[in-house]
Amino acid sequence: MSNFRKILLSLLLIPAFSYGQENWSSDELFSKARNQAFENKNYPEAIKLSKQALSQSPNYTDIGVFLGRLYTWSDQVDSARVVFKELEDRKVQDEDFFLAYGSLEYWNDNPKKALDIVNKGLVYNPNSEDLLYLKARIEYSEDQYEEADKTLSRLLAVDAKHTEARALSKRIQEYTSKNAIGLSYNFSHFDKQFEDNWHIASISYRRRTAIGSVIFKTNYANKFASNGLQFELEAYPRISKIFYMYVGAGYSNHVGIFPNYRSGASLYANLPKSFEGEVGFRQLYFSNNLWMYTASVGKYYQNYWFNLRTFITPSDKNISHSYTGTVRYYTKGANDYIGFMAGTGISPDDSRSYLLGDRTYKLKTFKVGADYNFSIKRTNLFSIGATYFNQEYKIAEKGNQVDFSISYTKTF
Repeated sequence: MSNFRKILLSLLLIPAFSYGQENWSSDELFSKARNQAFENKNYPEAIKLSKQALSQSPNYTDIGVFLGRLYTWSDQVDSARVVFKELEDRKVQDEDFFLAYGSLEYWNDNPKKALDIVNKGLVYNPNSEDLLYLKARIEYSEDQYEEADKTLSRLLAVDAKHTEARALSKRIQEYTSKNAIGLSYNFSHFDKQFEDNWHIASISYRRRTAIGSVIFKTNYANKFASNGLQFELEAYPRISKIFYMYVGAGYSNHVGIFPNYRSGASLYANLPKSFEGEVGFRQLYFSNNLWMYTASVGKYYQNYWFNLRTFITPSDKNISHSYTGTVRYYTKGANDYIGFMAGTGISPDDSRSYLLGDRTYKLKTFKVGADYNFSIKRTNLFSIGATYFNQEYKIAEKGNQVDFSISYTKTF
């Protein structure tokens, strides 16, 4: 075909193409706009097509909401507000409208307006998971922790498998009460290693401050015919919405039952996709210092929480390892779950291991356990648990240990 014929054919097709485009239905234009936005990331063309669709169907709510979103994604905030205000004046009640409009104001540092929009949306859509989660995020960003906790509880009652809500609920748990008093008791029975059972009882007081929670704890232990006390001070200072820390120290004058001194610190991070991570150290001093380094990674998925933790203990001749995997199944809120644990080695974070002396880190141990945590009227927290240990208490000699624990915490 000659160039002249090609040009002539192109000229003949242009009117036909234009005629076809002008006669696309609003649904077809909407579909093409979505394709331009999601497949090609061509927001200007998507805006053009959406406006053309609205010129044909001015009351097509889905297209109007989509146009507002396109302006939002294109950083044309004023244009987005104009579109959403027109929809608001029309008394639109669609869930997606309130979600898009509320998100615009939330992302552009106008949380009061965003919360007002979302609350209006929840009047018409009281069980909207997206609106409830956005409301909780706004409240959390404004340090309205009690309100956020109530919103998340409402959301989890609608969908207990909401992963992001579960992660956020756990994140704000420490902020939802100013005070907490805790009591706990642990019983340990040995089949070979020791003749007498061991007992540990603890009382703690937690106070929420402007920078995070501070906890004072007193531990009592009975080993053989001897008693001992340990005093601990721990804190969880907040650095940002993403990072927070654990710092702790302890002292006891009853060495052998407890370490003379203990200290520790960890940096925690709330990561994307409902992950969380930790790196830190622990130090115990009996007659010598023991330094242990820890790392963990956790993941929320629906109403499950998975965690893997390791402790690494360097020595002159080798490096000792311990690993623990934990799974929690949440039945309701942040304090209601069934947990399962299995691992090797002994954790220095567990006050029961203090009773074993300064050779703990060298022992080979397998452990498996379960616990059940539940709350009554949100302010009464209960926990019961049991753990089985198969433990090397001397070189090449193993024995069995069974622990039972119970605790109660009152928040106010």
